[in-house]
Amino acid sequence: MSDRAPRLLILGGTTEATALVTALAGNRAFAPILSLAGRTRAPAASPIPVRVGGFGGAEGLARYLRDEGIARLIDATHPFAARMSANAARAATEAEVPLLAIRRPAWVAGEGDCWTEVDDMAAAAEALGPVPRRVFLTIGRQEVSAFAAAPHHAYVVRSIEPLDDALPVPRLAAITARGPFDAAAEAALMREAGIEVVVSKNAGGTATSGKILAARRLGLPVVMVRRPVKPEVPGVPDAGGALGWLGHPVPPGAHGADATLRRV
Repeated sequence: MSDRAPRLLILGGTTEATALVTALAGNRAFAPILSLAGRTRAPAASPIPVRVGGFGGAEGLARYLRDEGIARLIDATHPFAARMSANAARAATEAEVPLLAIRRPAWVAGEGDCWTEVDDMAAAAEALGPVPRRVFLTIGRQEVSAFAAAPHHAYVVRSIEPLDDALPVPRLAAITARGPFDAAAEAALMREAGIEVVVSKNAGGTATSGKILAARRLGLPVVMVRRPVKPEVPGVPDAGGALGWLGHPVPPGAHGADATLRRV
């Protein structure tokens, strides 16, 4: 074995990426690098080296993989980061670097849920209807401008970064906070704010599932934005599966220890 550990690039920004980075920190089998898009001004501290910013499309990422001698690539980006996942698939093929995607399972409507599923934010804004309602937008900051097309509603918007002037509507309350958020706290917030409908991306996972559970308990309708289509690449549902792919022992009791490779 070479004295130099093979380099591993992790495209992060999710709880799964954080779990993977934590498990790999201090391990000498790989030399991991975490890549962040840079949309969050103050990301959480990382125990491994971090690069911030874009690569310049699939071609730029392929060049980075070759120039930096990356041996493996893990796409642990958000389920809605469709462009980055497409670029990762193209770059991995071009640079001939093995790629694995961590794709957490989507939420599925259950008993007591009242969902209207739509394909994008424009459709979500339209789905709110003509009658003014008090809306809880839990979609982050990047796409809230779509709801400027429906200014007759009152909006409560929660995002990690300050909202600033991203949503120019007359009735707006902005909350700056970082999850996870539990169901009890979410229900209390919705009651206090008089929320009548929740708008959410189908992000899946547990970090933000509290709002879905809270909406169910309160009998509130949810406008749920479906996930975008992503490339078919080898994938696992969690960090435990990624550790298995790397040949790294999964810590005792770690979630996803029995994850197996699947096409996603």
